[in-house]
Amino acid sequence: MAGYFLAGLWTPASGVLVALIEVVRLLARPEDPWVHVLLAALGLALALVGPGVWSIDARLFGWRRIDLRNRHGRTHTFRG
Repeated sequence: MAGYFLAGLWTPASGVLVALIEVVRLLARPEDPWVHVLLAALGLALALVGPGVWSIDARLFGWRRIDLRNRHGRTHTFRG
């Protein structure tokens, strides 16, 4: 799993899988829940952010680009 994150391969799927694993571990061993909550939140954050610019996912599937227009008609570009 860590290898996929380091290489940037299947980042959203790996992030969701990490979050699910940590939720199961949280339910199985509730004595110290904060470690599992933190790791689940990090996995979800990685799944939502997605791959970086130099990742394998970006090379295979392209890098997403979101164009937002404000009230004055100017375009702000967020790449992610």
